[in-house]
Amino acid sequence: MVQILLVEDDKALNSLVYSCLIEKGYAVEPCFNGKEALRVFENKDIDLILTDIMMPQMDGFELTRSIRQMDDKIPILFMTALDDKPSKQVGYKLGIDDYVVKPFDMDLLILRIEALLRRANIARCKELVAGNLRMNQEEHTAYMNQEEIPLTVKEFDLLFKLLSFPKRTFTRAQLMVEFWDYDSSATSRTVDVYMAKLREKTKECTGFEIVTVHGLGYKAILK
Repeated sequence: MVQILLVEDDKALNSLVYSCLIEKGYAVEPCFNGKEALRVFENKDIDLILTDIMMPQMDGFELTRSIRQMDDKIPILFMTALDDKPSKQVGYKLGIDDYVVKPFDMDLLILRIEALLRRANIARCKELVAGNLRMNQEEHTAYMNQEEIPLTVKEFDLLFKLLSFPKRTFTRAQLMVEFWDYDSSATSRTVDVYMAKLREKTKECTGFEIVTVHGLGYKAILK
């Protein structure tokens, strides 16, 4: 079961987020300041950290700095009332993966958590093989019959994601949240354009097919 470290000094908000995460099937370790969270992180297997910035004893910036010294891959999501550009810049420079401003919609928060966990899962899998296609996540390369396919970074990430979860349908909205989250110009049509390009570039691949699920999105079917 996925274990989330929840760090929020507001007891009411901590309880609300805790209840929503539990309802979604996650295991949750609730903490109320950074020092307490750091002790939990050092002693338990944690899959994702959800933390406020402004907290007593140790704030979210210092917590992130300490965690990144021990683990440079675990997903970290800030949920904070600080909506200014400098705070966001500091967070991303320290190594956070996402930033949600209070007050936030719980459904959106869950979507962002799911997206981060999927990325983390894909990151653990370094190579995928589907028929005559071989993809190496670490090198960001794709080969078909030993010849490299010229995929852009986003095309590679989209295809790697679909092939990591064969038969699973990803809606256009899910893909936009994960891959175009901070690009306000992106639309569902953008996803369709990228999928058309992927189909064209991989039309000679024998191991899978990218299928349109009408009214929803896309999935990869292994042959």
